[in-house]
Amino acid sequence: MILIADGGSTKADWIALDNNKKELFRVRTLGLNPAVVPQEELSNRIINMFQLINSKDRVEEIHFYGAGCGTPKPVEILRGVMQDIFTNAKIHIAEDMLAAVYAASGKKPAIVCILGTGSNSCYFDGEVMHMKVASLGYSLMDEASGNYFGKQLIRDYYYEKMPKRIAEEFEKQFDLEADTIKFNLYRQPNPNMYLASFAKFMFEFKEDKYIKKTIRKGFREFFKYRILPLEAKHDTPIFFIGSIAYYFRDILEKIAKKYELEITGVIQRPIDNLIEYHKAHIN
Repeated sequence: MILIADGGSTKADWIALDNNKKELFRVRTLGLNPAVVPQEELSNRIINMFQLINSKDRVEEIHFYGAGCGTPKPVEILRGVMQDIFTNAKIHIAEDMLAAVYAASGKKPAIVCILGTGSNSCYFDGEVMHMKVASLGYSLMDEASGNYFGKQLIRDYYYEKMPKRIAEEFEKQFDLEADTIKFNLYRQPNPNMYLASFAKFMFEFKEDKYIKKTIRKGFREFFKYRILPLEAKHDTPIFFIGSIAYYFRDILEKIAKKYELEITGVIQRPIDNLIEYHKAHIN
């Protein structure tokens, strides 16, 4: 049995294939970002999924693509967790950016971007990913991501920059007590996921002037820091992965046009494309 997983900070999608690459089952766990989730919790999120733990002895190979897996230390933490559970498996761990590349362009050159709970981008030349700058995560980077917009909404609410009508709706949906926010940000695991949970508010009010302005600002920053510096040809296809890009594609395309660029495609969930890539290219 082979397990293939695409893991963001919020959720991880798993698909099991038999040795003939026929799908056996698919499940979803909570996110498995080893850069922000404690080791014990990483283990719990896997073993609490019945289908995974029930199949653990039959798994021969795991291909896991995840947020937070771009540097060696978090990768080794997650590898150790998985090896303790799937004792018979050969484990391959790569960052979620590579899954996005495989899902979007396969083996063709492209600029590939992630706009989900976090954000990232690369230029893929057909063989190698070229990252202009390493991602430092939700505290310092992640422009136009779910946690970026969640942070903006909370700040605007507290600084009274949010229009009154929108602020009243915001209050109805979230506990905005300062102690609650600080507890979740500084005392609980997954602060990036907590911040991103506020971004879903934007989906309901996407036609509001204030929300559109906030989205445009975030997208302009993403293009400035994450797309324009990439050394790619002007006609290189540009793909986006993730819910932020998917639900606000119209605004994304308008911002792209301002830079004389065109969005080739937007994929909300890359797991199905990723599976097709594995079936075609990986033995």
